[in-house]
Amino acid sequence: MADAIKLSKNRDVSMDHVRNIGIIAHIDGGKTTTTERLLFYTGKIHKIGSVDAGTTTTDTMVQERERGITIQSACVTTFWHDYRINIIDTPGHVDFTAEVERSLRVLDGAIMIFDGNAGVQAQSETVWRQADKYGVPRLAFVNKMDKVGASFQGTLDSITQKLHAPIVAMVLPLGEEHAHVGVIDLMEMKMIVYDKDPEGMEFTVKDVTPDYLDAAKAARAKMVEKIAGEDEHLMEKYLSDEEISIPELKKALRKATIDRKLFPVFCGAAWRNKGIHPILDAIVDYLPSPTDLPPIEGFDINTQEKITRKPIKSEPLSAMLFKVQSDAHVGTLSYVRVYSGTIRSGSDVYNATKQKTERIGRLLLMHADKREGIEEGFAGEIIACIGLKESTTGDTLCDKSAPISLSPIQFSEPVISLSIEPETADDQEKMGAALNRLAIEDPTFKVSYNHETGQTIIAGMGELYLDIIVDRLRREFNVGVKTGAPQVAYRETISENAEGEGKYIHQSGGHGQYGHCKVKVEPKNRGEGIEFVNGIKGGVIPANFVPAIEKGVREALAKGIIAGYPCTDIKVTVYDGSYHDVDSSEAAFKLAGSYAIKDAFQKARPLVLEPIMKMEVATPSEFQGTVIGDLAARRGQVSGTTDSMGFTTIIALIPLEMVRGYATVIRSLTQGRGSFYMEPAQYDPVPRDVQEKLTIKPGKE
Repeated sequence: MADAIKLSKNRDVSMDHVRNIGIIAHIDGGKTTTTERLLFYTGKIHKIGSVDAGTTTTDTMVQERERGITIQSACVTTFWHDYRINIIDTPGHVDFTAEVERSLRVLDGAIMIFDGNAGVQAQSETVWRQADKYGVPRLAFVNKMDKVGASFQGTLDSITQKLHAPIVAMVLPLGEEHAHVGVIDLMEMKMIVYDKDPEGMEFTVKDVTPDYLDAAKAARAKMVEKIAGEDEHLMEKYLSDEEISIPELKKALRKATIDRKLFPVFCGAAWRNKGIHPILDAIVDYLPSPTDLPPIEGFDINTQEKITRKPIKSEPLSAMLFKVQSDAHVGTLSYVRVYSGTIRSGSDVYNATKQKTERIGRLLLMHADKREGIEEGFAGEIIACIGLKESTTGDTLCDKSAPISLSPIQFSEPVISLSIEPETADDQEKMGAALNRLAIEDPTFKVSYNHETGQTIIAGMGELYLDIIVDRLRREFNVGVKTGAPQVAYRETISENAEGEGKYIHQSGGHGQYGHCKVKVEPKNRGEGIEFVNGIKGGVIPANFVPAIEKGVREALAKGIIAGYPCTDIKVTVYDGSYHDVDSSEAAFKLAGSYAIKDAFQKARPLVLEPIMKMEVATPSEFQGTVIGDLAARRGQVSGTTDSMGFTTIIALIPLEMVRGYATVIRSLTQGRGSFYMEPAQYDPVPRDVQEKLTIKPGKE
């Protein structure tokens, strides 16, 4: 069983001394390495772990330690200057973006890490947008300043140009690449030199030396101007050439950061143990406590009126379940952010989403895979619950006497799937149970059964994601499985309005069956899904049969009409039909609904949609033409290129179907020196010839 932990400090700190933050970045930006240093310098751990060696605190899965990547977000708690800091370390790989999404939904602040050599990368843009979506204030940390090609100013320019973010540099690097030895703190005008201790625990703080003084003064002047620009009183002092004190600057910067009008930027080299202490101070000085943010908003499930909850214990309980995780020893761990009130071990809570009462078994404070049992969780805390049976990701937990429903977490649909089957009969039952647990853990993981082929289909956000799922089945759940080749998650839709009719009449002596309906279909915007409208007037079809029609329509659309892929982005209106007083039944109208939607769909100029990926390919410049030519041959559309230090980054939109196995291709095209990154961008219609190949031909069924 995972080790128990004991916090060295009182959990019940004042709310303004609590920080709930996330560490976010592009893959290999240094999130886990930075988190490890934050824990080390705050005294939470006493030995620095390594990502490469698989010994970091927050990478606890076997797959994380073997592959050197973060797959699941991990919660840890530490203290700095009597401030309690709850940290969530998140994955950087796009296949696990759901972990970032659900973490940012419940966090109050974040540290965005950038590679000092690469600047803003593709996933940097994605997680920045996710943080914007949830209004999360951020600090930025330009990492890897010791790396060849690192440039602090270049990264600042990249952030400004690509993210259009109002940033303010709080430090200057003391040297770059191999010469990097520390930073200049522009607020205090002091040099922080890491020259005493290889682990960075001890360092020298001294006045800025003459060789850096002019650059430091100029940078500080820019910093003061930007901060003063967000505060009317300070701007008056600035324009009058009055001295602005450090406390005044910090107060104004704190407000501007919380309001997301400024994003303070720091730099260092986490792996070399440089530049982390200023980040710890900045977490306390500039990122918000729960009380600095507006009360959480929701709505009353009875009246539908908007209501709010303040982050205090005296308010009724409101909490968001944001993560479910299987644990070999305790069963299911449900991670919860408490927004108001108190949640207690052994108590009942009301799930406003499911409208069911659940009993809390035990409460735990998590430190990655270690845990401490607690009796109650306070407003502002992130804790884990044991014992919840019905509650899943995105559900609201509250007091039944004061119900509130918080806005749910929105997740992307999976873009790739593969068939999976048990190796033996003994594995059959175990596989079903294991897949069910994995699907509960991750809302982007889908499991379905193809009745025509008898295959179980699993779908997720990418090939790496599915590789991890299969590996977990084999090692964590001890299930032997065989898999098919990955398949792209196509969709079907329509491009025109149309009408269709469905009639089911069956007579075999005695009581017959009769159902008849007419529907019209209209295209909807991408991503809007299926909408069903009851347009029946005058009682031509009794109201009690309309749900059966809707069920028939939805089931037919879920199976696919022309190519066997789920349909999407369609408005369906049932507007006419007829019924028989004796023979009409729900079963007959369900069949009539399925016949009607198939008829209308075929007339509405149907399309097959395919997932399009945004791809960034980094290649030595001499191979640029070859790579672009290959992308064009794969139906890729290049939207731009950038050049830096002999490398060209090519940005393109390309069908997922055309880039499976691309890692091998790019290595071959660039003599092993190229790399690529891609993420889901949109769904677009496939070319006509591709649709003809995908479409089910008559008689094929």
